[in-house]
Amino acid sequence: MAFLQWRRFNFFDKEPVKDPATDQIFDQLKDVNVSACTSGRGQLIVGDFEGNLYFINRQMELTAFRAYEIRVTHLLQLKQHNLLISIGEDEPGINPLIKVWNLEKMERGNPACTRLTRAIPGNKPTPVSAFTVHENLNFMAVGFENGIVLLYKGDVTRERHSKSRIVCEGNKCVTGLAFKTQGKQDLFLFVVTENSTVAINLTAKDQQTLLENTGASIGCITMSDASQDNQLVIGRQDAVYFYQPDGRGPCLAFEGLKLQLHWFRGYLIIVGRESKTLPRAPVLGLHGMEMNTVTVYDIQNKFIAYSAPYPQVIDVLCESGSIFIFTGDRKLYQLQEKDTQSKLEMLFKKNNYALAISLAKSQQLDQDGLIDIFTQYGDHLYSKGDHDGAIDQYIKTIGKLEASYVIRKFLDAQRIHNLTKYLQALHMSQTATEEHTTLLLNCYTKLKDVSKLDEFIMTKNRAVDFDVETAINVCRQSGYCAHALALAEKHRKHEHYLKIQIEDIKDYQKALQYIGKLDFESAESNLKQYGKVLMNEVPKQTTELLKRLCTDYKPTDKPLIDQNSLDGTLPSKIQKANAEEFIHIFVNNSSKLTEFLEHMIEVQPNSSNLVYNTLLELYLHDMVHEKDISTRVDRERKTLDLLKNPDANYDIDQALILCQMNNFKAGILYLYEKAHLYQQILRYHMEHLEHLHVIETCKKFGQQDPQLWIQALSYFACKEEYCKSQLMEVLSHIDKKNLLPPLMVIQILAHHSTATLSVVKDYIVRHLQLENDQIAEDERLIKQYREDTEKKRTKIEELKTSAKVFQASKCNICSHSLELPSVHFLCEPHSYHQHCFESYAENDMECPVCAPENRKIMDIIRAQEQSKDIHEFFHNQLERAPDGFSVVADYFGRGVFNKVTLITDQHIRSKSYLFLSVTVKAITSLELLSKFAQPI
Repeated sequence: MAFLQWRRFNFFDKEPVKDPATDQIFDQLKDVNVSACTSGRGQLIVGDFEGNLYFINRQMELTAFRAYEIRVTHLLQLKQHNLLISIGEDEPGINPLIKVWNLEKMERGNPACTRLTRAIPGNKPTPVSAFTVHENLNFMAVGFENGIVLLYKGDVTRERHSKSRIVCEGNKCVTGLAFKTQGKQDLFLFVVTENSTVAINLTAKDQQTLLENTGASIGCITMSDASQDNQLVIGRQDAVYFYQPDGRGPCLAFEGLKLQLHWFRGYLIIVGRESKTLPRAPVLGLHGMEMNTVTVYDIQNKFIAYSAPYPQVIDVLCESGSIFIFTGDRKLYQLQEKDTQSKLEMLFKKNNYALAISLAKSQQLDQDGLIDIFTQYGDHLYSKGDHDGAIDQYIKTIGKLEASYVIRKFLDAQRIHNLTKYLQALHMSQTATEEHTTLLLNCYTKLKDVSKLDEFIMTKNRAVDFDVETAINVCRQSGYCAHALALAEKHRKHEHYLKIQIEDIKDYQKALQYIGKLDFESAESNLKQYGKVLMNEVPKQTTELLKRLCTDYKPTDKPLIDQNSLDGTLPSKIQKANAEEFIHIFVNNSSKLTEFLEHMIEVQPNSSNLVYNTLLELYLHDMVHEKDISTRVDRERKTLDLLKNPDANYDIDQALILCQMNNFKAGILYLYEKAHLYQQILRYHMEHLEHLHVIETCKKFGQQDPQLWIQALSYFACKEEYCKSQLMEVLSHIDKKNLLPPLMVIQILAHHSTATLSVVKDYIVRHLQLENDQIAEDERLIKQYREDTEKKRTKIEELKTSAKVFQASKCNICSHSLELPSVHFLCEPHSYHQHCFESYAENDMECPVCAPENRKIMDIIRAQEQSKDIHEFFHNQLERAPDGFSVVADYFGRGVFNKVTLITDQHIRSKSYLFLSVTVKAITSLELLSKFAQPI
């Protein structure tokens, strides 16, 4: 056989099967004339020409029973069901019988036969040459030597539920049958004869497809497993062919005579013929036996896993993970596949890493095992100098093998291409770090491979497999600013884009335009960072952008009217920055700052006090440094308008300091007035010797602060120059409003030599006259109070000592004639009907008419008694009162002072005493009148 130069390995261990009981070669079938074999469900099954069935389990225990009277010709053990289907003969002649054995159900010690069917196509008995059963137990196909294929449809375990039909008629012996399910519904039956290969679609009215006008001999047909898509495999003299229901597939040029084909775990087993002979077994005679070669092919990995000669192979059985070879000398040989690690070690010793990788993948080796093979393969190629091949293997280890292990091997400048390839693969697998990105970009720059650099960082519609910021930094450091800029713009790395535009390219206009396209937060932060530079380079555009940012910001690449407004829903929230946070960027451009702040207070009158304070400072600065008179006047007016603006939210203290520092008189006076600092206004005019303005200030604000006149008096009294007219005017206002006692006025004027007696003569005379008039009035009142007091006393005495005659004729409530019973009081006197009194009187002891007035008097007396100990209130009232004497007199009347303190001014003391005595006694008399009034 020619095997396409496939490499040969010995991946199976051969050993003869031994009987566990005797530990001797298993020879219990030495006298059996084998006619058919099968395997499955953990056992080997053999049929002989005497009609017996032999079962060998995993413990090599042999059991047997007689299934047919004459012979067994065919056996099939299902894989998914514990059913054995056999074909044999019970009668002489051609009379094949199909029997289905349920191996799980025993009858009389033997498996139960659930079906017995005669296999006769039509009326012509013909020997069976091939048969197969579908694993779903609904289809069974039987092929005959005359070329007819009979299909049984229905439950194969029961004859009565099964129907048969002929699906194929030929003129040559049927050598092989096999079912294949394709898709979800299509069921195909492969029919192989000596001269044709046909596929029959059983779900499409037995439609036949001729696959090839060549067939195969009996035994040279098998079905592959799922690893080869369950194809029909046929062995011929020239090659092995694979078939699908729609046609022939690949073929393998294995030449030589093929006796049997079997499939085991992805391996194709071929039994071929050789010319060597051995002596026959004694039981079969002394003739020589042909030597057959058993070869195991790994179809997927393209190598021979095992090959060895055996004497006249009867059959090959695959069971329990092993291959059992039944030979002509009636011995069983077991081929046990080596474990994967042992296979790999054999391949490693021969440096056959490519095959090791293929084998590991087909054996479902875990990822760590594959990585180890790739690493060894890469090291092997590297040691041989095949750096390109080595890097390809190292690339397959990405994600498991430490990248530094590979990178260190290729740091030599001559291998930079290999290193670049590996680093590219690292990025494609999303496992690259910042250092790897830096190294890759440095490789590109050292190679000056701009196209690769473009492909790596500028390719559109490709997932990013590197750290963008690292790439930007490396390109920038290497002088590839255009690449760094494009990368930053594509991935919206705003900070890097602006750094490159401003610091490297110095295209300030584009940088500003880029900021205008950003969202609000990004635009705000970047203007804070680069605002000073942009203000120095493009002040006009920067100022305009700041105006937008601090009012109602919208990116320039978005519509001015959002979709919410068009839909009638609530508009999006206005986004605006705080203007005061950007004042610092105008440090070298006061004119633009003034423009910006004026815009802000125009569109946002409620701007912060820092905005107004800064604008005021700018106005004052421009005003002070202005040389042109008319322009200066305009600036003063503008500044004063700002101060007088009712919406201006400036800090009045800071504004006052600024006006004072810049000597802005109008602003100072306005702010003093706004802050109600009238004393400061007066003092300002005094400091600047503005006598007329002093008088005007007193007139204007004297009502709010009377002390202004007193300060003006002191001011004019101490002036060196003669200010008689102003002094007289001040004295006149003090006198009118009684701001100071005359004695205090004289004391103030006496301390200054410029104020003469002639100035105050009229003032003193007028006050003395007023005092005399007041004394006369007080004496008159004292006399009147004394007379009233005496009258009260006389009346009280009469009430105490004299009888009272009640002569009232009418009721004081209803004004009708007085009738008995009646009630009389001594107060007026007052008289009432008893029923009127009871209806209107609040109590029985008080006159209804006099009660309200008496109650007022009693409340006053109680209030005086309660408040006589409130000393704090007394002192506060005394300090605030314009006439302290009247307050003291009032508290004397309340009895606050138990002891009368001697006052040096005898006139005042006697006047106060008499007044209080009369008042207290009058109140006492009224109280007594109420208390002594008794109803009669």
